[in-house]
Amino acid sequence: MSNNVYVITGGSGGMGKATAELVGKYGTVLLADISEERLAQTKEELAGKGITDVHYQTVDITSKENVAALAAKAAELGRLKGLIHTAGLSPTMAGSRRITEVNLVGTGIVLDAFYEQAEQGTSVVIVSSMSGYMVPRQGPYIEVLKKPLAENAVDAMEQFAQGNPGAAYSMSKLGVQLIAEDQAWHWGQKGARINSLSPGTINTPMGRQEADQQKEMAQLLAITPLKREGEPSEIATAVEFLLSDAASYITGIDLRVDGGTIPNVAKVKVSQA
Repeated sequence: MSNNVYVITGGSGGMGKATAELVGKYGTVLLADISEERLAQTKEELAGKGITDVHYQTVDITSKENVAALAAKAAELGRLKGLIHTAGLSPTMAGSRRITEVNLVGTGIVLDAFYEQAEQGTSVVIVSSMSGYMVPRQGPYIEVLKKPLAENAVDAMEQFAQGNPGAAYSMSKLGVQLIAEDQAWHWGQKGARINSLSPGTINTPMGRQEADQQKEMAQLLAITPLKREGEPSEIATAVEFLLSDAASYITGIDLRVDGGTIPNVAKVKVSQA
């Protein structure tokens, strides 16, 4: 009986860390992120909470070599039970091309690298965003979004985003939802599951940065039925469920964890019209 391994990209971020705290009870955690310093700090914080079987590796998820090295490290540690892909860039963090490259192409690279290790009972959760629901689900970009590893994916998406980081972000996050739907069959061939999860306004450093720099965030919070931001732990418990055997017949879906914001956006638009 080999060890269960949980790989978390964006492992030193708010959601990644909260997820590690929960899944660390069930097996070995392998954290991946861009900053070695933050990874070391996260490992220390987790140890303080009793989660001690923690490894980490610095990774740029847009580098196939980096991600292949991460997958090799995971294989050394045991059997892949969970792959939690939270790494991504938000609109204030980069230009539109880089956002597409990280959020869309990076997701494709991560899934491609870990597919070989998938087996019966492996579960994948890729993190999208409620902003993916703000892009129409029909249009010429849909087929592009489903093929993140196509050679011209970034150029093709740039035609639609036109240099706007917010548009690139929303479309890339719709892409994450579409990829989970589209790849359910592929992962199912191995008895593995893949789902996406779309957080709403969450109280993380990245969420704070967006809220401070974008007035739309405050407007969205104002129409959220639960009248507050979500906490990273509330994302982590949803991830924990999707990874668990309690969700054994759930695959190819997007689980929206947004305090009810998205259905209310539609209502508000209608009432304003």
